[in-house]
Amino acid sequence: MKEQLERIRVSALEALAQAKESADLESLRIKILGKKGELTAVLKTMGKLSAEERPVMGQLANSVRAGIEEALEQRKKELAAAALEARLEAEAVDVTVPGTAPTLGHRHPMNIALDEVKEAAIGMGFRILEGPEVELAEYNFTKLNTEEGHPARDWSDTFYLKEDSSVLLRTQTSPMQIRAMEAIGKPPIRILAPGRVFRKDEVDATHSPMFHQIEGLVIDKGITMADLKGTLEAFVKSLYGEDCVVRFRPHHFPFTEPSCELDVQCFKCHGAGCPTCKGEGWIELLGAGMVHPKVLEGCGIDPDVYSGFAFGIGLERMAMRRFQISDLRLIFENDVRFLEQF
Repeated sequence: MKEQLERIRVSALEALAQAKESADLESLRIKILGKKGELTAVLKTMGKLSAEERPVMGQLANSVRAGIEEALEQRKKELAAAALEARLEAEAVDVTVPGTAPTLGHRHPMNIALDEVKEAAIGMGFRILEGPEVELAEYNFTKLNTEEGHPARDWSDTFYLKEDSSVLLRTQTSPMQIRAMEAIGKPPIRILAPGRVFRKDEVDATHSPMFHQIEGLVIDKGITMADLKGTLEAFVKSLYGEDCVVRFRPHHFPFTEPSCELDVQCFKCHGAGCPTCKGEGWIELLGAGMVHPKVLEGCGIDPDVYSGFAFGIGLERMAMRRFQISDLRLIFENDVRFLEQF
């Protein structure tokens, strides 16, 4: 038995030294030390030994087992260290190699246009305000001189949130006129209020059910239509250049009197007529007018002392004119091929 134990010890140590993988070590452990292993098989024959030989052989067997287990643990550590070294070498990074520069994003064309509008307005002394997108019908319509029965208040044109038609998604940024006059109180007032608005428009090259408007309001003593026209023309040309061609057309808005619309010459056809401008040669940019006396009175401002003008700009149309975009839908589709041009 002594020779058997020595032979097992020697062969086990040789096999462990030649093992290359952790799986090989586990196989050797089971083969030698397992319940059906070589060492266990030898120990099962100890019953045939004399009483004097058993303690000696038992001590020798324990020594062999301990030696094999120690060699097994040592080989595990060696293989783990070798695997770590190989991994570190394989995953090594040469810090002297130039890296790949990350792709940097940039502002959306809408944000670029909005920032340019804000910059031009601030240069003229306007104050930037923001207001709620979920609005009361009282502010969106009633206080703006748009009484019950007006077509703009129909369910076919407006997104209402309550059946009693008292709460809605604002159809314009014009409610900020009322909120500004109520908050600021006594004129002079000069504010610009950008934001999203919502209408039940069919999607086409120049319309969307969600779009952006920028409301402007000026209230002071002695404000006239000449101030309105001069301010808007200077405002538009500061954005598009002195060669920009604009025109004013009479129009009607319940909250201004007199009212007008400002158009810019189509940037695609330069007035000849094309699908973008629907053959008209012009693109509507904004609506404007002198603030209606009833609106001033409703906000506690004496229309005999003060007057003012208001205007609402379509931001998408400004961006289209600014970047010569022929279809409004491109602005909202988030196609990187389109956006990366800016």
